[in-house]
This record gives sequence, structure tokens and C-alpha cells, in this order.
Amino acid sequence: MRIFDTNVQKLKYEVLREVARRAYEDRLLDCQTEIPKMIAPGPRPTMRCCVYKERAIVSERIRLAMGGDKSNPNVIEVLPIACDECPVSCYQVGVDCRGCIAHRCQAACPRDAISFDADKKAHIDPDKCIQCGKCASVCPYSAISRHVRPCQSACKVNAISMDENKDAKIDNNKCISCGACVYQCPFGAIADKSFLVDAIHLVRESQNNAKYRVYAIVAPSISSQFRYAKVGQIITALKRLGFFSVIEVALGADMVAWKEAQELAEKGLLTSSCCPAFVRYIETQFPKLRDKVSHNLSPMAELGRFIKATDPTAKVVFFGPCTAKKSEILRPEVSPWVDVALTFEELQALIDCRDFDVSQLPEDVLDNASFYGRIFARSGGLTDAVRQALKEQNLDFDLKPIACDGIEACKAALMKLNAGRLPENFIEGMVCVGGCIGGAGCLTHEAKDKNQVDRYGEEALEKKISDALRVVGMQNE
Repeated sequence: MRIFDTNVQKLKYEVLREVARRAYEDRLLDCQTEIPKMIAPGPRPTMRCCVYKERAIVSERIRLAMGGDKSNPNVIEVLPIACDECPVSCYQVGVDCRGCIAHRCQAACPRDAISFDADKKAHIDPDKCIQCGKCASVCPYSAISRHVRPCQSACKVNAISMDENKDAKIDNNKCISCGACVYQCPFGAIADKSFLVDAIHLVRESQNNAKYRVYAIVAPSISSQFRYAKVGQIITALKRLGFFSVIEVALGADMVAWKEAQELAEKGLLTSSCCPAFVRYIETQFPKLRDKVSHNLSPMAELGRFIKATDPTAKVVFFGPCTAKKSEILRPEVSPWVDVALTFEELQALIDCRDFDVSQLPEDVLDNASFYGRIFARSGGLTDAVRQALKEQNLDFDLKPIACDGIEACKAALMKLNAGRLPENFIEGMVCVGGCIGGAGCLTHEAKDKNQVDRYGEEALEKKISDALRVVGMQNE
């Protein structure tokens, strides 16, 4: 049995695995009749108030596993039936209230929302409270605290609110598809749509008529994922699933670093374009800075374009840690190059639906990129690669980078840039803490070792970016 961070993640995996199994066997019509009873067999419920609600929620998860609501452009969806009406985000008075006579909290409240009972304990009227927090800031006993729904706390762009039924609601105009809310919701009421079935259909069709070949491209953060197996064994599993070839996106990272160094030297100020959630954050929150975003594609899209230029019959399926990649491939500048984007969670389900014992498979080779392409997986890796690309191309540019680790660090740097007070000339923006190894679609969300990424990079045969590009005939581009 696999080890998962939470039971929510395990449930998500089980649904994905069984949907994938039926997609391979051409039995998708059986999903809604078979899978709910398999995962919630009854008669006693294991997760909810009754087995019928458990099965209803599983049915909704099956819908998401098969692509979700087609009318909703967002890849992150709320499952209202699974939303367990968490307490409304509000300020509350705790047991530490001493019933003091100063009443600083009441004096600080601009809406007269605080009253006192017979024991002189403070109470906050939620209908009057405007969430300003002034009462909490003046309480001498720190007896007033803010209780925030986990999904709202996780969302650093304030895209989550509540509807009239107190269910979570996502503002698609603010959402950057980072998936932080997906992992943090304790009831699994927010999830990312899966396009696993689309990938399986591509693979099966390629095997049936050979009109095209399906390439799997894997993000360099794969080195921190499958702890029970070696990367080479995962590559073998992918080929046995029906993929024609497996190429690491680190090669696309080499291509991007090479071009991004040129663009930076030409323009003098730039933000990276590799993290789709970061790019979306700029577009929604800092629209005046759009012209500062690198015009280069992300490593995923760059590699997809290279593959399709080399093999016009190619279909490309991406595997990585990022839910925002599912949104990225809908962008017009990316959609021609990548056909399906999946997470490592979905890759695990895909492998297990065919009952492979990956730990017993032989190792295949995955060596198409340089050390610098592979370290894109961690915060600061992109910056190191751009610095190296400037050096290898003899570009005379004084690089002054800032590597933003997480959305809050990104916000701070962008606010300075927007105000004209940023001393650096290159912003590496990574919305997930730690970089891609902290993505919402990772198998585990335990603290990741950045040194492990560097060790994986050191295994690359090509130590320089130019060496990797020379192998594929792109050094002079």
C-alpha cells in the first residue's frame, strides 16, 4: 500500500486509478456504477455521515477525474457536496478573555460589534464585524484571534470566498491555479480536474493505428517523487504504458535559460516566465508589469515545440508537480505544443492501474539535459541557469537576481518593481514554496531536500547548457 500524506490524497488516488483502469479497458461507462461501491462499500461509512454521501462524493470525484465541468474554464473546481461547512472566517473571543474593565477591544471596534455578558466576557457579533482586526491588536491578553477557513488561508491571492450556502467559491478572475487550496482542504472539497482519460485515449489510439507517436515529457522534479523506485524504473513504466519515448523537461529548461539570458541582456530587466501561476499572478494583480515578463515559453512548452518540430506526428503529454500547467496548456501560445498536462499524483495512478511492480522493473535511461536544466526544479535553480547561460554565451551583463520562493516573496518583489524601487534586474518567480518540488501535484508534501535536486543534476552527462543543446542541434539558436 502506498503511503500518502492524508486520507484525502489517498481517496483522490484511488478514484484516479480506477478511472484510468477502465479507460485502458474501454469500460468508462462502468465508472459510476462500480467505483463508488468499491471505494465506499458500506454498510458503515468510514469518512462521512453515511455511506450514501460517501458514494455521492466519490461520484463527483469520478466526474472530475474524467475532465470535470466543461463549462468552467478553471482547472480547479469546488465539490459543494464535499464542502463540510467549515466555520465562517471570523474573529472570535477565546477562553483567555479576563473580563477586564479597560475594554480596549470595544473602544477599537469601528462598528460597535463587541458587547459583554454578565461575567464581563467580550463577545463579537459576526453580523457587525468587518474583519478589521483592530480588537485583536489591542487585547492585552491576546484573547481575540482570527479563525480562517483552511482553503481561504491557503489562497494567497484571495480568490476563495463563500456562497449563500457557506460552500467554498472560487473567483476565476483571481485564481492562479496554483492548487494550494486543493491540498489544504481537510475534506477534499476542492480538487483539480484530471485529463488522465485524454492521455490514455492518445496512447491507445497511437497503438491501434500508428498515425502518431505519444511522447511523455517529465519535469525535473521527478527526482524527489518516487521514493520507492528509481527514476529509470519510472521511465520503463511509462514506456510499458504505451508512450513512444520519454524526455525530461530539463532539456526544455536548458533551451529557456539560453534564450532568457539573451532576452535579459537585451532588455536589462525581466521576470521569468517558467512558472504559469507566477505569470498568471502578474496578469491578474500587476497588469502594468506584463511587458516585463519574459517572452520565452516555459520549459514544458519549449520542449513540446521542439519535439513537434522534430516529429510532426508527435503528441505530447506532460507529467509534473504543477496543477497550473493544466491551465497553461489552454493558452494559445502553448496549446499547439502540449496536448495533455498531468501531475505526479496522476502518474502514480496511471502506473498502478496497470498493476506494475515498478520496483522490480529494469532501469531505462533519462539523460537529455544539463545539470543546470535539472536544477530548475528548486527555488534559485532558474537563476543559476540564467547566470550560467550568460557566461557560456559571453554576454556582458551585470546580473542582479532575486529568487522569490513562494507567492508572498513574489508579491513583495513585484510591489517593489511596480513602484520602481526594485534594485534587482531579474525576478525568478516561483509560486510554490521550495520551487517546483513543492508543487500541489506532488506525491508527498513533506519538506523536500533541495540538495537532492542538485545531486540529480550532477548525474547529468552534460555539465554545461551548451553541451545539452549541442546534442540536440540547438546551440546556435
